[in-house]
Amino acid sequence: MAGYNPITDHPVYTFTPLPHQATNQTMETNTQDKEPTTTPLINRELSWLAFNYRVLQEAKDRTVPLLERIKFMAIFSSNLDEYFKVRVATLKRLIKLKKKTRDKLSEDPADTFEQVMQEVKRQQEEFGEVFREGILADLRQQNIHLLTENDLSTEQQKWVQTYFAEHIQPHILPLLLDDTETHFFLKDQTVYLGVQLFDPKEKDLKPERFSMLEIPTKKHGGRFVKLPTEGEERYVMFIDDVIRCCLPALYPNYTRFEAHAVKVSRDAELDIEEEVSGSLMAKIQKSLQKRETGYPARLLYDPVTPRPMLEAIMAHTGISEDELVEGSKYHNFRDFFGFPDFDLPDLKYSPQPTLVHPLLEKEESLIEAMKKQDYLAHYPYQSFDYVLRLFEEAANDPKVTAISATLYRVAEDSAIAKSLVKAAKSGKLVTVVVELKARFDEESNIFWAGKLQKAGANVILGLPDLKVHTKLGLITRNEDGQLVNYAYLSTGNYNEDTSKIYADHALFTSNQTITQDVEQVFNFFIDRQHDKKFKKLLMAPINMQDRFVDLINREIKNASKGKPASMILKMNALQDERMINKLYAASQAGVKIELLVRGICCLVPGVEGLSENIRVRSIVDRYLEHARVYIFHNDGKEEYYVASADWMTRNLSRRVEVAFPILQKDLVEQLRAIIDLQLADDTKARDIDNNYIKQESPADIRSQYATYEYLRKLIPEGMEPIRKSK
Repeated sequence: MAGYNPITDHPVYTFTPLPHQATNQTMETNTQDKEPTTTPLINRELSWLAFNYRVLQEAKDRTVPLLERIKFMAIFSSNLDEYFKVRVATLKRLIKLKKKTRDKLSEDPADTFEQVMQEVKRQQEEFGEVFREGILADLRQQNIHLLTENDLSTEQQKWVQTYFAEHIQPHILPLLLDDTETHFFLKDQTVYLGVQLFDPKEKDLKPERFSMLEIPTKKHGGRFVKLPTEGEERYVMFIDDVIRCCLPALYPNYTRFEAHAVKVSRDAELDIEEEVSGSLMAKIQKSLQKRETGYPARLLYDPVTPRPMLEAIMAHTGISEDELVEGSKYHNFRDFFGFPDFDLPDLKYSPQPTLVHPLLEKEESLIEAMKKQDYLAHYPYQSFDYVLRLFEEAANDPKVTAISATLYRVAEDSAIAKSLVKAAKSGKLVTVVVELKARFDEESNIFWAGKLQKAGANVILGLPDLKVHTKLGLITRNEDGQLVNYAYLSTGNYNEDTSKIYADHALFTSNQTITQDVEQVFNFFIDRQHDKKFKKLLMAPINMQDRFVDLINREIKNASKGKPASMILKMNALQDERMINKLYAASQAGVKIELLVRGICCLVPGVEGLSENIRVRSIVDRYLEHARVYIFHNDGKEEYYVASADWMTRNLSRRVEVAFPILQKDLVEQLRAIIDLQLADDTKARDIDNNYIKQESPADIRSQYATYEYLRKLIPEGMEPIRKSK
């Protein structure tokens, strides 16, 4: 029996191939059910890094508009920051455990850490090459020059010095690192300059000193400074380099300087013990306060930083040698989200205006429309406004008696949360499940939980031992003395901001069987009893995993009878060992399996005798693929499920998740058409080794663009296709 590793969330075996490596190892199998007795797995941490490398590939791809490539650089950097704050920080905690405890893990976390750091170093080096040799060169071709302090003309230097004195210097407070044991705290995700001072103007001053200063990105309003344009030539600088240019103004007693950037990422794992009797909100708030002072997961430094400066920084910050990670001259590339666009639309993606929904757009009342049939919405291609309209209508409708919703990640100025507040104030029974453990969105969720409670809503602050990840809404209406339910089920959050970039599906339905099941989910939030029965929905942790296993077993049974058997499974991550075992068993039985996995994939495809019937592909493009879709052939009577859940142990066992069926024929056809486009993608699809997939007969299909055109063609002639927000 393998040991359990809390880092990878599954039992760990010695078989942990690196990403970009195929394996021909065949595992022993149990002849009765065809499941491997041990599970070949790609290491979860390295698989995640392989996903982030796909983001870097988009930054390298010169067919992607230049300013969009810069955003992919920012996404790559932001992803890696979070990875270090959470995953690497947890690895380091495990490394610090006593040897007896570590031995029980069956895999030395130090070995995993070493492999992770090797791959991170490789990617960071390539990141630097992409920036220097790709991005900067292409910017110059567009007459955009990212200047350093050494590139300035005399006139530009004067302008920079004036700008620095007026806009930046008032926000800088240099701190000298003297010979005392003064402690200097480095804020999380903040860039600092370590400055080495030489050649004092007065003899009684030390010939060499070290200083630290925080780069005031937030107070300045961004990381970049636009310089005056000269003809068609456009100029921009990092604030870092503006400061380097003006160091004499900060240290007037010295004449020569070297400045190198550093940045710390601190442990962001909450590690909350969820006791029923405790106040979860208070614990979350306490944890948020600690997050800023968590122990360092890494200190990024400029590779040319002199060793004496690094030693001075370590001595005065408490950072150890183990936490040093070689970076580049500039850190926090996520700040490139704010890189100036210079009003050059040709360097961005061509506009994809949000489409109307061909049926919902015609309806004055969405609730009345839901009586007639089900509707499936596809974001970001179609407008998210229909969701906002639904909750606003429910808040204003005197016949609506109750509204229930789960809030996982909401927009900062959430229109849906405002509608729920309005409904509660008007006397409707409003029940809202607010997940306080939505990492990095806790503060926003706490804010709305307080507003809703004050308005009189029944606010459920998550559940002990379970994170509420499902995206559900339930509206109850008194219609001629009868209570009628209407439900909204989605793969994405109630977030009008992320709906513009996350690709999700959502169902509007009054199907009585489904709405009764949704009601049961909300009953679970209230009474926390696991005895709930569902006719259509799959709910984690109650019946979802077992039901998915049953559906796979049915395909295995059909294959064993010589019938056609197949599955198309789309998710963000595949890591759960039980589900991987079942997929291996299905492959061995002859079931054809197509996997669309955007992120982590611990399954090893294409291994003879084990997984030769499994193909894995990942699509990274303009939008973030966020939907989960599970399709089972069922001897020609296909079953379709759309879900909030990935096939990870945490989703199937330690979260509240829902998968819902798509029953209406026209909606099934829509969903299948979109999935088929993704399976045919030969432009942005990659295999498990991050190689671009080319079809035998290239069709130049870019699925996200093809999906937009497909949905556009569903709009009747004569109807305005572009949704105008109200």
